[in-house]
Amino acid sequence: MIKKETPTAYEIHPLISGRWSPRAFDQKEVSEEAIRTVLEAGRWAPSSNNLQPWRIIYGVKGSDTYDRIMDCLVEFNQSWVKNAPVLMLGCYKKTNPKGQENFHALHDLGLFFGMASIQAHDMGIGVHQMAGIDFEKAKKDFGFPEEYHVATAVCMGYYGGDAKSQLSDDLHEQEHNKRKRMPQNAFVFNGNFKEQKQKENE
Repeated sequence: MIKKETPTAYEIHPLISGRWSPRAFDQKEVSEEAIRTVLEAGRWAPSSNNLQPWRIIYGVKGSDTYDRIMDCLVEFNQSWVKNAPVLMLGCYKKTNPKGQENFHALHDLGLFFGMASIQAHDMGIGVHQMAGIDFEKAKKDFGFPEEYHVATAVCMGYYGGDAKSQLSDDLHEQEHNKRKRMPQNAFVFNGNFKEQKQKENE
């Protein structure tokens, strides 16, 4: 199984530093109980005014729902995501109970999957979120009303897949890439916001 090193600047919880987004998965079945456990962690994510705007559709490999989600993905994602035992759609309700725009709904959906991803990692399950999806097709095919938006597709399965046999050469190489993030001084400001270019010139 691929082990990723996370060069953190400060010591953080190993469930966070150990988490990463695989494209190759072990073909072990992800049970209904395991899926529901991961979703339960997301269920308890914080949300603005506790509106919990997230809506999740999931399907396991071999099911009609799995195939329908697959059909909504862009061709590039379809080429590798077939390795994943579980596919999901992450959606949110764009309006609050008063019919006004909920500007925080997308943020709250992100919190849902953030919590779910940590829970999944604790169970040995990798989660990979994808922007490459035909949002309008997914919205129509799964019967969402106008006030909803399909924001992301998600796949998950147990870590330990054979990246060499499951992925193209390019993606196999990416699977072994070192993890990296911007340093904090590129996005954290104790005072006024500064453009990154300004900081690079200092």
